This record gives sequence, C-alpha cells and structure tokens, in this order.
Amino acid sequence: MSVKNVLETIIARKRVEIEEAKRLRPADALEDRLATAFPARDFAAALSAAPGIGLIAEVKKASPSAGLIREDFDPVTIAKIYEEHNAACISVLTDEHFFGGHLDFLHSIRQEVSIPVLRKDFVLDRYQVLEARVAGADCVLLIAECLDGDTLADLDRYAAELGMQSLVEIYDPENLDRVLRLDPPLLGINNRDLRTFTTSLEHSVRLVSRVPAETILVSESGIQTRDDVLRLQQAGIRAILVGETLMRSPDIGGKVRELLTGN
Repeated sequence: MSVKNVLETIIARKRVEIEEAKRLRPADALEDRLATAFPARDFAAALSAAPGIGLIAEVKKASPSAGLIREDFDPVTIAKIYEEHNAACISVLTDEHFFGGHLDFLHSIRQEVSIPVLRKDFVLDRYQVLEARVAGADCVLLIAECLDGDTLADLDRYAAELGMQSLVEIYDPENLDRVLRLDPPLLGINNRDLRTFTTSLEHSVRLVSRVPAETILVSESGIQTRDDVLRLQQAGIRAILVGETLMRSPDIGGKVRELLTGN
C-alpha cells in the first residue's frame, strides 16, 4: 500500500465496516442502550483544568506507518497508568484493522478510569458516534480531511445531542476556516500528514495565531520530549495528544511524568 493512498484506503475499508456493523447491530438496537450508558463527562473542562498543558494520553497498539508499537499491550492497565500519572484525558484507538484497536477497549477502560475518554477512529457516520456513546465515550474525533462540511457539522451536532464533545482535527490549513465556523471548544492540529505520514511540530505552531483564544488547541503527533512540550506550550498550545512516544516507552508512567514535568 503506497503511503500516499493510506488515508483513502482506510476510509474505503471503514465504509464497508460501518455497513457491516449496521447489519449486525442496527442503530435502533444501539439507541435502546443509551439509557444505560455511562454518563458523559466534560472532556474540554478536564483539559482546561490541567496545570501547565493538558495531556491526552493515547492507548494505541499499532499504526500503518509504524506497525506493531507495543507487544505487551493491556489497554486497561495502560489507561490506569495514564490516570495515575496525571494525564487529563485518554484517547483510545478503536480501528481494528489498521491500528489493532477495538471499541471494547474503550468500554473496558471507561469502567476503570475517572478521567474522560475519547474515541479515536475514522468517524464517517452517525452510527459510529452512537457506538461511541453507548461504549462510554465522552468525546469523538472528527477528522476534517475525511469529511465534507455538511457531514462534519452534522456529526458534531449529533455528538452534542448525545452529550459528547468533538475533537475536530485538521491537517490542511485550508480546512481551518470551515472548522472554526463550528465554533469548536476543541481543535486538534495533526502534525502528521495522514497521506504521507511525515511529521513536523512546527505545523501546530504556525496555526496558533489563527485559532480563537477560547478554543482549546490540541497539538497531535510527533511529540517525543519535554523540550517538544515546552516548545508547543510557549507557542500558546494548551493541550497535546501523545500516543506512540508513550506506548514505546519501557516505563509508560515515567514518560508521562517526564513530558508533563521534566522529571
């Protein structure tokens, strides 16, 4: 698979998976389970309340660019370590084919941690937003590069109707204006181009001045050291999403502490 069509390939497969999921468990059946779902928590408030910079720590087994990232992968244990070491929120990869994730990971984690949880996936359809809420997600990732303007706005509204927030993510600067029209409380800047998987922290820094002060800007991908965190913080970025750096560390808790405090 050429790196240039990774995103297109993922989206095409995801559409097939969504239709199969709807066939196996219709939306009506999911809606019946909303009343017993875990109550949604305020994802943005948790990031705002964090001292220094808010960390969204990611539970991630593999990726198309890196392959298997962590062999001793226990999602609940990892999530508990994140919480114990002062992560503000947790991101859970739920794409199974490309990232080794599963929605069950999110549900299991939600039962064991008190900090808010994000469903990180390629969300293209209301059905996936509904799945996320039933599983206990407090927030869903919406990637602007995967969604036209109407669909993005609709999924954002639907998440809010279900009591969740959306982390709306962009890579291409030309998508920023249409995303800001949603007045999002959370805006993610992906430092990794999902079409080529090249990464640069400066991508976030360059866009800070175009984002309203009241929007929590989340820098995502490529964050490896305390110096990286300080560089982003000094630029005015209020939150970070870190996955691979933490998952590759032999001491996950120690790495979280190093990123947040330098110790």
